[in-house]
Amino acid sequence: MSRETQKKLEAVKMWFLRRMLRIPWTQEKSNERVLKEAYARRSLINRVRKRQAKFIGHDIRRDGLEHLVPTGMLEGKRSRGRHRVKILDGLTSWLGAQRVTEILSTMKDREAWRGMMANAMEQGTG
Repeated sequence: MSRETQKKLEAVKMWFLRRMLRIPWTQEKSNERVLKEAYARRSLINRVRKRQAKFIGHDIRRDGLEHLVPTGMLEGKRSRGRHRVKILDGLTSWLGAQRVTEILSTMKDREAWRGMMANAMEQGTG
């Protein structure tokens, strides 16, 4: 890839970031500040995902009726239309797991679950 092409890709990346963060072109902000804002938002999203994962792990370990909703084991007919995105499906993609059953078995062991979440936070997946 030539230097000219790399410069164009970097310019497009910054343009996209500015559009996503809703920074007008008239506002004079350096690229470094824009990148810091983008990184701060990403860490905020990771923080929210970590809290969701902690809550779901707590919920699954309780073995009461509460764990039926996140696992999708409710009885009855499925409603029409597109399937709703389940919390566990989002966690599987964020944690890099192969299957939901892998996550459910890991949730039962609190230390293994904490290790999996720490690994996901360290890698910054998302």
